[in-house]
Amino acid sequence: MRREIDFMGKSKIFITVSLILIVISLVSIFTKGFNFGVEFTGGSEIIVRFENVEITESDIRNEISRISDEFATARIVQVRSAGDPANVLKYSIVVPKTYEPDEKERIQRELESLLPGKVVSFNEISGTAAEEIRRGTWTAILVALVVLLIYITIRFRFVFGVAAIVALVHDVLITMGFFSLFGYEINVAAVAAFLTLLGYSLNDSIVLSDRIRENMKRYRGRNMLNIVNMSINQVLARTINTSLTTFFVVFVLLLFAGNAVKPFAFGMTIGTVVGTYSSLYIVSPIIVKWSK
Repeated sequence: MRREIDFMGKSKIFITVSLILIVISLVSIFTKGFNFGVEFTGGSEIIVRFENVEITESDIRNEISRISDEFATARIVQVRSAGDPANVLKYSIVVPKTYEPDEKERIQRELESLLPGKVVSFNEISGTAAEEIRRGTWTAILVALVVLLIYITIRFRFVFGVAAIVALVHDVLITMGFFSLFGYEINVAAVAAFLTLLGYSLNDSIVLSDRIRENMKRYRGRNMLNIVNMSINQVLARTINTSLTTFFVVFVLLLFAGNAVKPFAFGMTIGTVVGTYSSLYIVSPIIVKWSK
């Protein structure tokens, strides 16, 4: 007979770990804040391409600071697209301001005269558009949470829905905390990671909830703590195999993909680990506590 791991016996330890991570995340979010992309702040993003030139962010900043105060404090990040030759460097220059067409032409000429490169794109997002994107993002996340709660309540029980939503909030909050801690840009790709994480984390919770429901019918009268512990052990191999497969894929993306994909890969790398963890140590204790 296979020996069962006593997951529920260690639940207090892991809940404490979760609380510590949540506190760290909240402190970072409220003190350090987020590195929002131009989609959320509004402004202009200019991509400059350099060929056969060794140049750093500080070199670029020293030159473009002559243009205006906005460029002196601009966010400068090296970016890379798939298929770029080894001798090509690209830098993204983000300033919190939009410009009229004639100003854009002037700035482009100044950049190309100050830097040994060529401006390949000059994109702008107005403050109104950025506000709409922010509002739409939060609306999408809240609607997703409500729909998921309704679905799980209908499919299982209300307690399973509450447990799953608590786990989802736990996962997204900690993932956002890591974005704040490590300074990764929150842009459209990062939002895609958050929404993907909701579905991924929910999948683990549904698999466990379904097994708990089956075992509740099969072992009527048995202690709920034992039923939940047995259920976790039964789905553990499947959960770990699925999570490891996903983790390796997104981790490779994080290491080798271009900057446009990195926020998505970073969010999914953290979210995969946190989501698997929460399905075992957040969902289960809530179900046990509520069912007593």
